[in-house]
Formats: sequence, structure tokens, C-alpha cells
Amino acid sequence: MTNFSIRPERAAEAVARHIETLILEGSLFPGEGLLPERDLAARLNVSRPTLRDGLKLLQDRGLLVGERGRGLRVAALGRAAITDPLLALLAERPEVEDDYLDFRDVVESHAAGLAAARATDVDRDRIGAALDGIEAAHGAAIPEDEAEADAALHQAIYEASHNLVLLQIMRALSGNLRSNVAANRARMFTLPQVREKLRGQHRAIGAAILAGDAEGARAAAHAHLAYLRQAARDLARAEAHGETARRRQSSGGLGQRR
Repeated sequence: MTNFSIRPERAAEAVARHIETLILEGSLFPGEGLLPERDLAARLNVSRPTLRDGLKLLQDRGLLVGERGRGLRVAALGRAAITDPLLALLAERPEVEDDYLDFRDVVESHAAGLAAARATDVDRDRIGAALDGIEAAHGAAIPEDEAEADAALHQAIYEASHNLVLLQIMRALSGNLRSNVAANRARMFTLPQVREKLRGQHRAIGAAILAGDAEGARAAAHAHLAYLRQAARDLARAEAHGETARRRQSSGGLGQRR
């Protein structure tokens, strides 16, 4: 019987494919640094020359980037692909927020249903931890912390959906639109009645997912996103009315009222 040995280039490809899988499934985040070479080689049980060849393949494919003195990290994947000036334009336009929330309603309602059906024990632990984070942030009444805890729960739900396309697209979109959306979300958390409503909605979504109730999770997520859209509209309308009132008071800064 003939013994077959794995050629070095095949071992390097296996290393590259393993790391690619970790990136695709969201175990390695865009921008996350890799372990030092010695530790990586030990974890993957390969020689350091084989590891270097595998990492070089990933660099050539644009999945890893290197910085002098800082080692390798996962590239900022999805940021440029979902995409360039167009996404920058969307991020700069407040009126796009309603369309973004409309899109999120479709995607996240489906994601919540998938999460209820597919979540593993690890996923459920993460969702439970995210809900605990929301409770802690709510108790501290710090709008920025509540907004971050909110985002962490939605991220945990994307991951628990086990739909890799959904996960990567929503991760890229939320990263690109984060500044504008997060700012508006933080403003909502300054309003006591909105804070209480959102807290209850997050509890309902989480409870349905943890109970394995796919239809209940979809309905709770839809109710949450519909409420967010209306709250954002009401907030924008109130701010617009305030601006109009201030302009009237000062003649728009162009008149000489006596």
C-alpha cells in the first residue's frame, strides 16, 4: 500500500481555506488581528513556512492585510464592496434612514425567525448576554451605552440565524451606516417613553428566540422595526418644526424685524 504525503502547497491551501471559513462564518471580524505567527502555527499544527505560504495566499486574495510592526489582520471586508461613494452618499442623507429601517424590517424579521429555529446553545447564551447588557445599560440610563447594547443584540441575532450571506451583508451595512444610524438611535434613548418601549420590544424578541418560537420572533422583530421607523419619523418631524420655529423668530437670519 502506497503512503501519500501532503505537498506543502496543499497544506498551505488548507491553512488558507480554514482561515477563509472563519472569516466567512463571522468568527474572525473585519479588522481583527491574527495571533502571532508562532502561536498560529501551533494552533493549526503546521510548520511556520507552511503557515507563511497560507497567509500569503490570503493576502493575495485581499482577505488579510499587514501593517509594519502590527502583524496581520482581517481586511475591512464588505466596506468597499457594499459600496464606495454610493454608501457614503446614503450615510450622509438623513432621509435615507426610513428606507434603511424598512430594509431592516424585512431582513431582521426573517433573521429573528431563523434564529429561533436554528440557534445553538452558544447562540442562545450570546443572545441572553446581549439582553443582560440591555438591562444593565437601561439601568444606568446612558443613551450611548443603550444604543451599543441594542446593536449587540441585533448582531447576535444575525449570527444565530446561521445565514452567512445575511450576516456578512448586515455587518457591512451596519458598519458603513453606523455613525448616522447610531447617532439617531442614541437620540431616541434620551426619551423615557421610547426607552421603555424599546426595552420591552427587545425582551419580546429575545424571549421568542430563546423559546424557539419562530413566528413569535418574526412578529416581535417586525413590531420593533415598525416602531423604530415611526419613532424616527416623529423625531425628525419634531426637530424640523423646532428649526422652523427658530427661523421664524429670527426672520431666518436675513430680516430686520422691528
